[in-house]
Amino acid sequence: MKLPRDLSGAGLVKALEKLGYEVTRQTGSHIRLTTTENGEHHLTVPAHDPIKIGTLNAILKDVANHFELDREALLEQLFS
Repeated sequence: MKLPRDLSGAGLVKALEKLGYEVTRQTGSHIRLTTTENGEHHLTVPAHDPIKIGTLNAILKDVANHFELDREALLEQLFS
């Protein structure tokens, strides 16, 4: 599955909520997310529209590593 090219920061936050992430704070144009599933993990997501593809790839790679999933399985879980 390809990465979505038109995903906004708010859209990514909504998708990550499926994995148990919650917004803990927002400072300016950056949203801080935290999950306690599979151990505590923090993410910072830019509230941009759209998120640059390299930034999105790095965020999803970090999430996949935390949940010990491969990239394809994570994309299926979040965007299908």
